Amino acid sequence: MPGVLSKLPAHHRLLHLGEIESTNREAMRLALAGDGGPLWVLADRQTAGRGRSGRVWSSEPGNLFASLLVTLASPSAKAYQLSLVTGVAVIDAIGEFGCLRPGAALRLKWPNDILIGGAKTGGILVETTSTGGDLKSVIGIGLNLGSHPEGIEPAATHLGAHGRTPEAAAILAPIAASLEVWLATWQEGAGFAAVRAAWLERAGPPGERCTVKTGEALITGSFIGMDGNGALILLDSDGRERRYDFGDVTLSP
Repeated sequence: MPGVLSKLPAHHRLLHLGEIESTNREAMRLALAGDGGPLWVLADRQTAGRGRSGRVWSSEPGNLFASLLVTLASPSAKAYQLSLVTGVAVIDAIGEFGCLRPGAALRLKWPNDILIGGAKTGGILVETTSTGGDLKSVIGIGLNLGSHPEGIEPAATHLGAHGRTPEAAAILAPIAASLEVWLATWQEGAGFAAVRAAWLERAGPPGERCTVKTGEALITGSFIGMDGNGALILLDSDGRERRYDFGDVTLSP
C-alpha cells in the first residue's frame, strides 16, 4: 500500500494484511521477536478482534483495524496513559479529515472510547511488554467507518452514519500524524498535563451522570473530571469524591 506509506510520518513503517486474527496480536508478536517500531499493522479484516478485558471487537470489512508498535523509555506505570493520549489524537484526526457533518457530537469517554453522541464508534486497546530492558507498547485502534454492530448495549454507531464514510487506508495517515504529535506532547508522562487538558476539552461535561463498574461493584455518580495521573474522578450519591484507575464507564440517560 505505497500510497498510504508515503503519507505516514517519515520514520514509520507499515505492514498491511488482508485478514488476521488481531492487529494487536501481530504487533505484539513482532515486538517479542525484536521489532521496536514505530510500525503500523493494518488489517482489512480481523477474525479475533479484541477490546478491553478480553471483549470481542466486531471486525467487519470496511472499518479501521490498526495497531502501532512503539518503544518507550517511560516506566510501565505510565503506559496506561497511552489510551488517553491516543483518544485525543484520534478525535483530532477525525476532525482534520472532515468526514462528519457539522454538529456531530464527537467526543471521548474515559478511559478509551470514542463516541458520537452517546454511541460508541471507536475504541483503543493498549498492551505492553518488556523485552531486553525496553518497554514496548502496542496501541490498537478500532474505528467504525462504514458499519457498526446492531442491537448491542451500549449502542454503537459509525462515522458514515454522521457524514461520509472514509476508507481505512485514507484515515490512517491523519491518525498516525496526530498520534505522533500527541506522543511528543505527552513526553512519556512528563507532558501529561497538556494531554489531560486536551482530553477534558474533548470529553463530556462535568456533572454528567455515569456508572463505573469495577469487578462486581457498581457506583453511580457525577463525572467531575480526571486527576493529574489520568484517573477518573466521580462524585457519588453520598457526595464523596472517588477516583478510579480502571473500570468500565456507562453513561446514564
